[in-house]
Amino acid sequence: MTVDISNYTIATPLPISDTNPIALELIGWRALLECPEVVSMLPDGSLQMTAPTLGASSKSTHRTRCEWKEPGYWLFASAADHWNRQEMRLTKVNSLQKVVIGQIHVQGSERPPVKVFWNKGRITMGFRSSYLQEDPVNTTVLENVPLGALFKINIHANSNGAVSVSASCNGVKSTSAIMRLDNTWDTKTLAFHGGVYNQIDYSDTTDPEDGSVCIISDLSITHA
Repeated sequence: MTVDISNYTIATPLPISDTNPIALELIGWRALLECPEVVSMLPDGSLQMTAPTLGASSKSTHRTRCEWKEPGYWLFASAADHWNRQEMRLTKVNSLQKVVIGQIHVQGSERPPVKVFWNKGRITMGFRSSYLQEDPVNTTVLENVPLGALFKINIHANSNGAVSVSASCNGVKSTSAIMRLDNTWDTKTLAFHGGVYNQIDYSDTTDPEDGSVCIISDLSITHA
């Protein structure tokens, strides 16, 4: 099955131009045409996303990413259930061995309610019950997810503010506890993101070969 990102926004680790170092974002079909070194469709229809640690980033960070972003924002109350299902493998990971692979992003803030990480062979999640919460609460969802292994992650939220993350790999599945969001999230607009987002700052001494690569073989988002 071909992973269709044609209408998604893609955040790349490439600069906007030679004179503008901010990370380039563009619609999916253009990313596939214009940025094949970081976003490419493999012969089997899987999507490969590459994020060198040394690259372009947004104004607020020194961390690079190659991420898909769903094309619109939503409120928790806008549907009974919100699902992001992603099947993928990491074929390379940065020297810190930590990368965000999925999240519920909140518009206009760097403090999302949910981030899902591949962290030294484990799937972990960070959760903020309140929009005002500075630091997330981190928990492990699934152990023993080796580099190169195929795994699935599901992020689920409902209109009542209940959130959970499940993951499976090599026949083993685990689901987080059901987390509860408070009413500070009720008016916040959100969107699912996924791919690879390096959790390591780059500098002038960063090895140009350092970075992360994922292959996404299935991707779906539903709000119903």
